[in-house]
Amino acid sequence: MDHLERAAGAVVGSAVGDALGAPFEFGPPGAFSARFPAPGSGDEMSEGGGWNAGEATDDTQMAVHVAESLLERGGLDLPDIFTRFLRWAADDPKDIGLQTEDVLTRGLPWDQAAVAHYRSSHRAAGNGSLMRATPSAVYFAPKGRHVTMDAARRIAALTHGDPAAWEGTAIFHDLVRAALSGVDPLDSLSLTLSAVHPDHRERYAVVLAPDWHPSQATESNGAVWACLGSAAWALRTTRGYEDAVRAAIDLGGDTDTVAAVTGGLAGAVHGLAAIPTRWTEPLHVPLPGSGGRVLRLSHLLDLAHGLAS
Repeated sequence: MDHLERAAGAVVGSAVGDALGAPFEFGPPGAFSARFPAPGSGDEMSEGGGWNAGEATDDTQMAVHVAESLLERGGLDLPDIFTRFLRWAADDPKDIGLQTEDVLTRGLPWDQAAVAHYRSSHRAAGNGSLMRATPSAVYFAPKGRHVTMDAARRIAALTHGDPAAWEGTAIFHDLVRAALSGVDPLDSLSLTLSAVHPDHRERYAVVLAPDWHPSQATESNGAVWACLGSAAWALRTTRGYEDAVRAAIDLGGDTDTVAAVTGGLAGAVHGLAAIPTRWTEPLHVPLPGSGGRVLRLSHLLDLAHGLAS
């Protein structure tokens, strides 16, 4: 399997996981399997929770804005990404995380808004910077561990002032980087963790350990630690993209984001061909802040090829 196949799997896989998980958000564990007990048993890309069948949420919408900024600006332009986020938030997206909304509506510059939120709330370790990280992980992967993890931290800091969110996003970037090279990203976790800030290394080592289970989480999977740990658990305990995403959604809670993170990682490991066409065909990404565009599979594949080339 070549690099482009894995990159496309990551980008599309994240969007598919997002759209599949959206109707089950904040529902109980096991809801997806209760409704669809076997693969292909019904229209799994279903509507619900205010989402149309196959509709991607804010997770993928923000990810696309990051991707398009990287490609159009020829690299990391943090003020440009933040401006795109502002336009997106002002264009009435269906959903937006409370923390992200607060940051983007403060009227502060790109390098001050998240800091101000963190100082006032002392709570900014949600999974919002993790959910949108797949495109940037693909883009920076060829530059190696140090560069890709540094880029992850800087992009995360646009909306999340807690360094814990930066480190979780950096870990995800490096896991995707490893997967795109054709190795099992969980086999090199010790190397990834060695590049994590010492203040945060131990907590991430716990949730990424081989014997950790999401039931052991000390916070909801709306938090960055449990979200990332759940994605790693879903990848570790399954053998393919489809089973990994099903396992992620069946955890309940923040199902769209946990499945988006899982889908990005599993897509990088198993490749585009592992994602069922019954899931990719109805997939669509309304894109507030971009003149009413709606992206479909072909658009996401173009983005993935641009990011990976």
